Amino acid sequence: MTEPWNYREGVVSGGDLSLVGFDVEATDGKIGAVDEESNVVGDSYVVVDTGFWIFGKKVVLPASTIIRVDPQEKKVYLARTKEEIKDAPEFDESTYKEPGYRQQVGDYYGRFPNLP
Repeated sequence: MTEPWNYREGVVSGGDLSLVGFDVEATDGKIGAVDEESNVVGDSYVVVDTGFWIFGKKVVLPASTIIRVDPQEKKVYLARTKEEIKDAPEFDESTYKEPGYRQQVGDYYGRFPNLP
């Protein structure tokens, strides 16, 4: 099983590629763009600005939800559907870096099958 806050093997090579500004694609379509990222080992994630899709909200996605990055197209591909992402714990600008919130998000995404 993949740890939620670690990238899957082969998804990113080193920490030299910034994903900020990349479009984000769920399994069933675009959900927004990367607004922020963390590449800390064991605590890697992206914050996605969903724009109009969820009325301007942001979501935190653990690194393990990313299955592919295309640097040429500037796209990040996820192993989650729009609905799964929409139902995740609500983003709060003041608490999203705190361990309790991160535990909720990790537990939420950990319920799903570990797709390729």
